[in-house]
Amino acid sequence: MDPVGWTKLQCPWRHLLLGLLFQLVLALCFFSYLHIYQDKPTGFSEAGPCTKEAVKATPNGLAGPPAHPPLVILLWTWPFNNPVALSSCSEMRPGTEDCLLTTNRRVYNQADAVIVHHREVSRQPQSLLPPSPRPPGQQWLWFSMESPSHCSHLKALDGYFNLTMSYRRDSDIFTPYGWLEPWPGQPTDVLTHLGNKTKLVAWVVSNWGSSSARVQYYTVLQQYLQVDVYGRSHRPLPQQAMMETLAQYKFYLAFENSLHPDYITEKLWRNALQAWAVPVVLGPSRSSYERFLPPEAFIHVEDFQGPQALAQYLQALDKDQAAYLRYFRWRETLRPRFFSWAHAFCKACWRLQEEPSYQAVPSIAAWFT
Repeated sequence: MDPVGWTKLQCPWRHLLLGLLFQLVLALCFFSYLHIYQDKPTGFSEAGPCTKEAVKATPNGLAGPPAHPPLVILLWTWPFNNPVALSSCSEMRPGTEDCLLTTNRRVYNQADAVIVHHREVSRQPQSLLPPSPRPPGQQWLWFSMESPSHCSHLKALDGYFNLTMSYRRDSDIFTPYGWLEPWPGQPTDVLTHLGNKTKLVAWVVSNWGSSSARVQYYTVLQQYLQVDVYGRSHRPLPQQAMMETLAQYKFYLAFENSLHPDYITEKLWRNALQAWAVPVVLGPSRSSYERFLPPEAFIHVEDFQGPQALAQYLQALDKDQAAYLRYFRWRETLRPRFFSWAHAFCKACWRLQEEPSYQAVPSIAAWFT
């Protein structure tokens, strides 16, 4: 057979081999894609892909990548080692972008920021903090809702952090225990919430501390006024029945466990205000409370010469309905809102988006104490 005939005979086989090779390459690419897509870290919120690289690689025609990949925020530990539900930050504040929130430490090197909750690292900060050296540009956020009296080993954190998160108004990321906002829609009818108040004063306390300022004040106050005390070593109060029980009282002792600027906790925001009881407060100064609440929304122990004078005032209000209702006028237009861990994490997300510049906090201890 001449050479020309041989060439004509081989051409169909050559085309067939090339076709099979092409299909093999396509199959390998497809299975590689599936492997990469399925082998993703766990622990992210369900709001988006797992890594910035995954977001960049989202094929056109599917979800569609944003103009830039979302920030990855690593929660180094759950607060108090209790997992909480994570929320979509863009749904919580429409018009903002989501961050990718995760507790998966495998993404540490890809994280734009790491939130460190103080309690879980306070015992041995050097060994419990994220590893060094940190990835270039990564920011560390120090987070605590406890007062300085309950934050140990602060000095050991000097030089590690870029931003602060706490109840303090001068924090980089201000996360108060509560705040006021206008009622959506029609204002509420105050009287509908006050009809079942048949008792006078309640107090829920778990950490008694006989030498604390609040227990010493109560010890004198209870000589002149009946106070129903709930909590450890006192009247039992199941969590599921707490609001229903406290709603029966006209007043609630929102006494803080330590006295520090801006340290106004759930004792006021949830225990008192959610139960529609007038808070009687012992904590920072009246002016500090007035940064969060109208002056007529609470009763401060410093407004009286002592516990006996306070007791006489509360007893007088109990008999004067018009005077008592003055403490609720603000509620006709405003309502309290309450702290949540998910909201705090989203506040960090929003701040990091607004503040891309890199900064440092020289000393947590010098600032916080």
